[in-house]
Amino acid sequence: MKCKGNTVLITGGASGIGKIMGRMALEKGAEQLIIWDINEANINAVVAEHSKLGKVAGYKVDVSSHDAVMAAFETVTKECGNVDIVIQCAGVVTSNKTFDKNTVTDIDRTMTINAIAPMYVAHAFLPSMLSRDKGHICTIASAAGMLSNPNMSVYAASKWAVIGWSDSVRIELQKMKSNVHVTTVAPYYINTGMFDGVSSKIFPILEPEKTSKKIIKAIEKNVDFKGIPWSFHFIRLMEGLLPTKVFDWFFGEVFGIYHTMDHFTGRK
Repeated sequence: MKCKGNTVLITGGASGIGKIMGRMALEKGAEQLIIWDINEANINAVVAEHSKLGKVAGYKVDVSSHDAVMAAFETVTKECGNVDIVIQCAGVVTSNKTFDKNTVTDIDRTMTINAIAPMYVAHAFLPSMLSRDKGHICTIASAAGMLSNPNMSVYAASKWAVIGWSDSVRIELQKMKSNVHVTTVAPYYINTGMFDGVSSKIFPILEPEKTSKKIIKAIEKNVDFKGIPWSFHFIRLMEGLLPTKVFDWFFGEVFGIYHTMDHFTGRK
């Protein structure tokens, strides 16, 4: 679905690639941009900045709360009309601790924001899209949803979950012969500050601008699944073909994937 002439809503839209994609949507002629974020100061700053490019509205929304999502949905529908494209960028990573050292709070927060919140948001907007037979929901997952990386087990669990959910909805919509589309995106580490301290031996850390451009392009072309970089599409194939010990050695040690989180600090 093209951004031009349509209303685009981005969760986590006041920072990182969410902010960049908001700018790109307006540059492509989006009728209006709606930003949902938890950081009110960032929302105000981005609304002021992006308003130079077009119509922008910002709302403070805790997407981990179903009540907050529904209240914001009703407000947006009343004040801005129907939303055509929803891009789900809101996400969190708590630490590089092994699973036994994660707290219940860490588990609940990560799973709720990364896996359950996208369902809340889609559940709110999908019925209207279906009734109009028009819409697109893009969910930003992670390459961690395709590869079981150590020292981020809870984060990986949340991303495996959201990939499974998002792709299942895609198939449901296809079976309905609906014109509502789903794009699931699984990027490698992106240099936005969220994963400060990670090191990558073979695969380069992704640049936010180029990554955002690829995601917008995938949405506009109704791409079902987008792994970034493209080579990550082969991870599951190799996992199926290689014995576990060989796979772990090749990707974990030779490629160094299993050590990327060793010096993680994250955004302060």
